[in-house]
Amino acid sequence: MSRRNVNSRGYHERKVNTREIRQRYLIVCEGEKTEPNYFRSFRVPKKVAEIHVQGRGENPSKLVESAKELKKQDDYDQVWCVFDRDSWTVEDFKNAINNAEVQGFKVAYSNEAFELWYVLHFEFLHTGIPRNDYKKKLTSLLRQPYKKNSDTIYDELFEKQYIAIQNAEKLLKQYEPHNPEKDNPSTTVHLLVQELNKFIHK
Repeated sequence: MSRRNVNSRGYHERKVNTREIRQRYLIVCEGEKTEPNYFRSFRVPKKVAEIHVQGRGENPSKLVESAKELKKQDDYDQVWCVFDRDSWTVEDFKNAINNAEVQGFKVAYSNEAFELWYVLHFEFLHTGIPRNDYKKKLTSLLRQPYKKNSDTIYDELFEKQYIAIQNAEKLLKQYEPHNPEKDNPSTTVHLLVQELNKFIHK
């Protein structure tokens, strides 16, 4: 084989090997609509990433088990479990976080409710409020009735998203050491948001 042919073949192989590989994400949510509607709204181009979102309506520990089964059925680069502290037992919440980490899954939790993430778009909330008060607070902040299963909330909040990320980071820094089941309010939803945002401008 001539030197020229070897070089051209090598160039072709390098070109194939360095081709951008599409990432595949599985996001398994505790809520059946609120969280799935939000994450499905991210405008991630299909050419760079596939985002599969499921709303399960399960407690945190069962949710992680469901994520394990779904991971067995298909191949994903990252698996995220999204759930709230809510009224679940401390043991259930802690076990879900620990089991997810053992599986190599990432967790986007909220203590106490996913709506904390929405509130952080408007203000730094550092005192826990009852779960039922989030709806009233968001209705005031949005200046219109907050709809729990809204499929437009992502667009309504998008321009303030950077504020929410800053507030979520600031909130976590208040707790040392971290005890997710006790740190109210706190959330790691911003970590998943930042992960998805990596693909939006590609």
